[in-house]
Amino acid sequence: GLGISDCGLKVGDRVASNGPHAEVVCVPRNLCAKIPDNVSDEAAAFTVLGAIALQGIRLAQPTFGERFMVFGAGLIGLLTVQLLKAHGCSVLAVDMNAQRLALAAQFGAQTVDVGAGADPIAAAQAWSGGAGMDGVLVTASAKTDEIMHQAAEACRKRGRIVLVGVVGLNLRRDDFYKKELTFQVSCSYGPGRYDEAYEQGGRDYPLPYVRWTEQRNFEAVLEAMASGALDVTPLITHRFPFEQALSAYETIQNDPAALGVILQYPETVDRATVVEIEKKKTYHRDTKTQKGNAGGSPVLVQAEEPVVGVIGAGNFAKGILLPALSKTPARLAWVADLSEVAAQYAARKFGAEKATSDYREVLGDPAVRVVFVLVGHHLHARFVCEALEAGKHVFVEKPLAMSVAELEKIEAIYHGEHGEHGQDAHATQLHLMVGFNRRFSPHIQAIKKALAGRCEPLCMNMTVNAGFIPPDHWTQDPEHGGGRIIGEGCHFIDLLVYLAGSPVASVAAMMVGEGPVTRDDKMTIALRFADGSVGTVNYFANGSKSYPKEMLEVFSEGRVARTENFRVTRGYGFKGLRKYKTWRQDKGHVAEIAQFVERVKSGGEPLIPFEEIVNVTRASFAAVESAKSGRMITLGGSPTG
Repeated sequence: GLGISDCGLKVGDRVASNGPHAEVVCVPRNLCAKIPDNVSDEAAAFTVLGAIALQGIRLAQPTFGERFMVFGAGLIGLLTVQLLKAHGCSVLAVDMNAQRLALAAQFGAQTVDVGAGADPIAAAQAWSGGAGMDGVLVTASAKTDEIMHQAAEACRKRGRIVLVGVVGLNLRRDDFYKKELTFQVSCSYGPGRYDEAYEQGGRDYPLPYVRWTEQRNFEAVLEAMASGALDVTPLITHRFPFEQALSAYETIQNDPAALGVILQYPETVDRATVVEIEKKKTYHRDTKTQKGNAGGSPVLVQAEEPVVGVIGAGNFAKGILLPALSKTPARLAWVADLSEVAAQYAARKFGAEKATSDYREVLGDPAVRVVFVLVGHHLHARFVCEALEAGKHVFVEKPLAMSVAELEKIEAIYHGEHGEHGQDAHATQLHLMVGFNRRFSPHIQAIKKALAGRCEPLCMNMTVNAGFIPPDHWTQDPEHGGGRIIGEGCHFIDLLVYLAGSPVASVAAMMVGEGPVTRDDKMTIALRFADGSVGTVNYFANGSKSYPKEMLEVFSEGRVARTENFRVTRGYGFKGLRKYKTWRQDKGHVAEIAQFVERVKSGGEPLIPFEEIVNVTRASFAAVESAKSGRMITLGGSPTG
């Protein structure tokens, strides 16, 4: 990313942004604009709302002297009135709130009070001499379809309608057909909105081709304030100290007179990154008989549980991992997340002792023995390395790494080859566990047990009906998600490695040909294992949601085992496996976490050998490379053979 000096800002500059309401806010460069010296902080707080109004106007393409109707004189509507006047247009404001219409008149608009029974269509015809409006900007919020009908009726032939607000959209064809009207919905505050590469990645659109991005709209609004063309001071109706923020939101919702509501933050800011969470001590039942307890009945003692810190409080953490962790004897000391709100919520819900927005607090706590890394894929390798160097056991969600370089760095640290700060994690029995949960499913355990006496290699087929994910989703981003094969396909490679009990020796993969926007999530991966077993992973994102999502078939010595959605397993030809069914889908998450915590607590070999984790990770890299290059890749020290 750009440093402050690289993007035209310096320490001490005031900036306006679309960041959240907080004392301290971190926003990417493209989402903020420098505030001119003669624009107050209160006025600058209207920048984003002004940009929403301005973007609607840009879509309407007003020219000097045209007549426009603004349907809805709320906060954005009144900003729209002023900006249209600055464009040299005449404005007719429509609303049912007389106070807001008085403000519109103050800004130079003619008004129509529908609350008093006025007819906006008749007013538009009379005001335009029967010609009709050149354009209508709908800035209202209502469920009725009548507003769009009235907007169309008020327009001249070939007029323009832009929807900025939210209204009913059961449009009448005749309204638009006879007049050849154009209709467009405005998207927030300008080009770049909802574009991850622009907003988060800092990739700007070239000015000669996209003159007005969301950031440049921010700048234009601020310049309008600086020049006096836009005056937001009359729009401020309430001010609340931040401590009364709930009252501010209640006022916005319930007071018809409310328009601009200002939150006033304290001069001094508490920059503490740690919040103590009140928690009752939890005791576990120790069934061992203590001396002096003649009856031999259980007594309550405080267990010596592993102390755990969790980094990342997203959906997976809250929905899967933390509930599973709460069923173990582990003591949850920390929950860390860049969002302090998310960290506090998860910490309180799952009984953690502290919440923090600085993950280094977790790594620096000598009491913490185990760190769970549940952040974005692009941060997995970095946090694994830092946690290992801090002397912690590590559980990281898949993938372990997104590149060969990241994987090699992890290997070097694990084997104590990382210079003076390196620590031989293997020698000190630090556990590095990747969340390959499916091998812990009771269905897979049943199949593994049934195959225990086999003498010949296996033939395996894993079909994943992965489902469609848009190409702009973070998982498809090579830099943040790594793609779906590296990010998720590794699960199924690991599953086949586990069943074969043998590492992947070579990989040959194919993806579909030209046509789909995303090709590498429609892939067949052929795996050859060191023991002679073979397997395929069919990872397809173009199937039906009604078809089973995950199906596994294992062929062995005249027998077949088949698992569907980790709910039903059937054996054909097995003596000890005919049908195994669970009440609900069980992908092994609970068993995985329970066994990992127990292994850390009691000691012993890693649940998954480190070399096996590395082999699976390299195989996923090799699958992507093979699909691109069209050649088989033999695994060695590099996924390129």
